[in-house]
Amino acid sequence: MPLRLLLVRHGLSSFNKERRIQGRDDLSNLSEEGHEQARRLGRSLAEVPLDAIYSSPLRRAASTTTSLLEGRNAAAPKPVFDDGLLEVDLNPWSGLLIDELKQRFPEPYDTWKRRPMELELTHSDGRSYSPLGELMQQARSFLETLLQLHALTGNDTVLVVAHNAILRCLMLVMLGEPDHGFRRLRVDNTSLSIFNLRSGEREPQVQIECLNSTTHLAPLPPKTDGPRLILVRHGETDWNRAGRFQGQIDIPLNDHGRQQAAAAEEFLKDIPINKAWSSSLSRPTETAEIILRSHPSVHLSQTDGLVEIGHGAWEGKLESEIRDDWSELLDTWKRAPETVQMPDGETIQDVWARSVRSWKEIAAQLTNEDTALVVAHDAVNKTILCDLLGLTPADIWMVKQGNGGVTVVDIPTDSGQPAVVTCLNLTSHFGSVIDRTAAGAL
Repeated sequence: MPLRLLLVRHGLSSFNKERRIQGRDDLSNLSEEGHEQARRLGRSLAEVPLDAIYSSPLRRAASTTTSLLEGRNAAAPKPVFDDGLLEVDLNPWSGLLIDELKQRFPEPYDTWKRRPMELELTHSDGRSYSPLGELMQQARSFLETLLQLHALTGNDTVLVVAHNAILRCLMLVMLGEPDHGFRRLRVDNTSLSIFNLRSGEREPQVQIECLNSTTHLAPLPPKTDGPRLILVRHGETDWNRAGRFQGQIDIPLNDHGRQQAAAAEEFLKDIPINKAWSSSLSRPTETAEIILRSHPSVHLSQTDGLVEIGHGAWEGKLESEIRDDWSELLDTWKRAPETVQMPDGETIQDVWARSVRSWKEIAAQLTNEDTALVVAHDAVNKTILCDLLGLTPADIWMVKQGNGGVTVVDIPTDSGQPAVVTCLNLTSHFGSVIDRTAAGAL
């Protein structure tokens, strides 16, 4: 197993409740609701062994760490309080109500919300600085030190408890700092994000196992003012279980896959879904139909643009069988997927073009009040999510999509802002915060 990072934002603080700017100053405390949020997250992590714990020393984060470990009620190492996890420095604004900030400093606030890397502030000592630029450097330094302390070839699980902005910066550094990435992510109070890191040729290989899971509090984070899309990967098939390359051969769900779809149905039953789309293949179609049993008035539309990648001559084969005839190409597929033309099949760019086009066509049909279900496949979902995260076809291995996993994307009402990946690959409806679905064979 690789190095597993569990990234947790502090619980609801007094300033969160009052809608005040917190930043780096230690002016707010963890609320009682925040303590309970942390204890509930701790209970959900009881099965997960921890090898190290790092926390911001600010009170709202340190108290979250304490309450989380109290709720977890299992052996744990002593937390290390690290200044590398301090929140963004918004010193001139600290303590201001957000409404007050909007009124007094409308242009800088607009820059922070729309183009945060461009924001410049001035300290009381007259020093001008870039809050997010400095925070990104802080994130790079923290991760560099962390990777020196924890080998990527081992199996350490490390808990990191910090704040909204620094956690987003840590994620962006691991993802290669994609363009406009800060506003593409959402980090709620006591949310859990899991990143897996393995040793690579030059840099660590990074995989997002999940993002911004708040399932210990509610199935999904609250919807914003714009349209919402719920992206689901189909349930398990016998070929997923066996590790066969599936592609466009129309393999149906197995019984376990139907159980996964039923678990997703239960998980989403109280979400007000009013539109739905799926790939035209049977496995995502049946998954969608099972989920929609709790939303019987919703019509399911199908689109060929969401059909799985065409593996061509590899379809139906085990990896060991492919290696017999295409060993070098298989290794290249794992190392540099953007360079591979599948034998008699597609490239990842082919899939990217049609899947992203279909996704945008679906999103364009939604009103601000809509919540739409979209059910598709591993490679299709990965290309869509890479596009939303500002990544490239070379990065598809960064995104994990478990069978029956749930992802949420919120479309902003401001057309100049990117869509937000509100949460990614939630699989807790199968009984664990860790994704234990079949590895598959993409």
